[in-house]
Amino acid sequence: MVIKVSRFLQKAIGSVLLIWFLLMFALDTSTAQEMSNESAHANIKKGIGISGYDLVAYFIDDKAIKGNKKITAIHKGITYYFSSGDHKKLFLENTEQYIPAYGGWCAYAMGLDGSKVKIDPKTFKIVDGKLYLFYNFYLNNTLKDWNKNEKELLEKADRYWAELIKE
Repeated sequence: MVIKVSRFLQKAIGSVLLIWFLLMFALDTSTAQEMSNESAHANIKKGIGISGYDLVAYFIDDKAIKGNKKITAIHKGITYYFSSGDHKKLFLENTEQYIPAYGGWCAYAMGLDGSKVKIDPKTFKIVDGKLYLFYNFYLNNTLKDWNKNEKELLEKADRYWAELIKE
């Protein structure tokens, strides 16, 4: 059976496909524009923030808890995992409260010389309601060094980070 398609229908289908393509491009562009310069410098891997750990758990449970890939939220182009729907809801209600300092890079390294150094998501500290993460590998726990000189390192890290995200 051969189906003949009128020229009108061919043009209509072509127009719909063109509109669909343009919409997909526009959505993709808006996601890129949504990413702030800060997000562009964030510690992410394959679009996932904080190695898939639940940001809210640091504050509510006072421990690092791996998030569930099925419970996610996207903020400024970064996907975050949560261990429960309640944690996701809290995150969405006050996102900026839970976003880690310095894009999720090691706070100590940022304060030392402005370096973006990987972190161990299980090594963290909350200071004045802000989450700080630290490198903790090969017998080198930078949280211990941070604690020895927190005030100065915090001030320097804030300055380094502000300069970095201007770029």
